[in-house]
Amino acid sequence: MTARSILSRISTQENVNFVLTNRIPRRLLTQLVGWFSKRRQPLLRDLSIGVWQLFADVDLRDAAKDQFESLHDCFIRELKPGARPIDPDPSVMVSPCDAIVGACGAIDGHQLIQAKGQGYTLDELLVDPALAARYRNGHYVTLRLTSSMYHRFHAPFDLTLEHVTYVAGDTWNTNPIALARVERLFCKNERAVLRARIDVPTGTAGAPSETALVTLVPVASILVASIRLHRLDVLLHLEHPGPNEIPCQARFSRGEEMGWFELGSTILVFVPPGFALASGVAPGQVLRMGQPLLRLPGPA
Repeated sequence: MTARSILSRISTQENVNFVLTNRIPRRLLTQLVGWFSKRRQPLLRDLSIGVWQLFADVDLRDAAKDQFESLHDCFIRELKPGARPIDPDPSVMVSPCDAIVGACGAIDGHQLIQAKGQGYTLDELLVDPALAARYRNGHYVTLRLTSSMYHRFHAPFDLTLEHVTYVAGDTWNTNPIALARVERLFCKNERAVLRARIDVPTGTAGAPSETALVTLVPVASILVASIRLHRLDVLLHLEHPGPNEIPCQARFSRGEEMGWFELGSTILVFVPPGFALASGVAPGQVLRMGQPLLRLPGPA
């Protein structure tokens, strides 16, 4: 029996999985792994990457380089140009990352589904009640990045990043087993609320585009707890008390890289009423960055 099959069997035992990945000193272990992963000793680097590949389905063939300075450098790898084609349809927002779709669909007032039997509210997650009010009866998508996936995230549409709220928090595992057991897990974990504005075509010749406010929420997980955003001169991590309010005016083109996680985690996407899930987007679907995620409102 291979190491990967042994790990797979353990992962299916929910009690064991939950204890091994949650009933431990989560923050301390996260900080320790963050320090360890950045060691640039060649033997340690090669051994660490080898063990990671042994236990996870890691595909490095589309990485921009084949030699890495450290395990951390491998985690946050960039891709070869063209490895993630961006869907050309101007009426869709694309997935900002490689991910497995979790809970998604219409928002019931301000209530959302975390996992079967567990929910949370917009107000608690987004911190700002005025911002939360914009998404009542809108749509959301939960995008889960596994540890072996590409860990960078990109702009789902041409947008202007207007404000970042960084919220320090816990580092519960964000896998389905933990989501089904820990109440309001996304609201407890470290996260960044990225408020962005996009232009929505009106469909009328010569008429100016309307704007819509969309929000991305990268949520940290155990062993992650560090979020890096381009255009901001600060590394968002556990040492910052929160919430931290960071105003900005950063323009990103559709598909342009916005930042990265240190390891796998979750990104929540929120859009106001009028948007809809793209065809085929449903729980369990595996998406790659650049594939259709949400459909913009049609012409008035």
